[in-house]
Amino acid sequence: MTSSTPKPGESFVPTKLIKHFQASHTTRDAQSSGWSALWDSQQNDLWDRGKPAPALIDLIESAPWPAPEGRRPKALVPGCGKGYDVVMLALHGFDVYGLEVSPTGVEAARAYAAEQLDAPFAYNYGEGNQEKYPKDQRGEVTFLVGDFFKRDWESECVREGETFGGFDLIYDYTFLCALLPEMRQDWGRGMGELLGPQPAKLVCLEFPLYKDLKLPGPPWGLREGIYYDVLAGGGTGVFDNDEVAQSALQRPNKGPLERVARIRPPRTYPQGEGTDHLSIWQLKSR
Repeated sequence: MTSSTPKPGESFVPTKLIKHFQASHTTRDAQSSGWSALWDSQQNDLWDRGKPAPALIDLIESAPWPAPEGRRPKALVPGCGKGYDVVMLALHGFDVYGLEVSPTGVEAARAYAAEQLDAPFAYNYGEGNQEKYPKDQRGEVTFLVGDFFKRDWESECVREGETFGGFDLIYDYTFLCALLPEMRQDWGRGMGELLGPQPAKLVCLEFPLYKDLKLPGPPWGLREGIYYDVLAGGGTGVFDNDEVAQSALQRPNKGPLERVARIRPPRTYPQGEGTDHLSIWQLKSR
């Protein structure tokens, strides 16, 4: 997903993606159909990164991910697109669920997964690390057609004999920035409800942190304070200037989650180099 942010003195020119949503998908109810239409017309290249997130790979490979004894860690990637991060996590030992609103998108993701799980590209691993993750330790991949906010897909994430206890990892990269700002509070509420108890983590690769908050999306501009306000502050996360967004970091922790780390990753996509941050969250201590 790209962002057209003008340099000083230049006027803003809406991208093809922004024009698509401004034309006939401006309401909350029309968001899913807007993304599905792009998939159906084979315009998913407007946001496709072509590989999993280097920042997430480095985080996952830095230490074993905690999970209850006797099973693999369970992960969710909402708005998973073609499934790059879903497959990468499975190659690292997670049972992963990729959620996408478009049936066409899910078909593309399943085809990609079938290819990569058999013979994965080196870009799924940190340099020299591929042999550390043998084939017999790979997790399972499940792609689901569904709307994150409707939750009718959740029952499909529970195997026979299990009780759903939340995910051990939820990953968000360009899902939040693709949503209308008015949907952010519900995004945060949903993350809190789907995340398992500590030590389960929500990992957000914050993007785009460089885009003017007043400019239209998708992608909509985000800031550290927006993530904090929605996840920890219990707010709406809707701000139109940097100063007010920054002030949200001073609000009391009334939201469902607490932030445990925020780092600038040594590797990320070219679109976010120099600005991307990884923030890591967990359910608040009781």
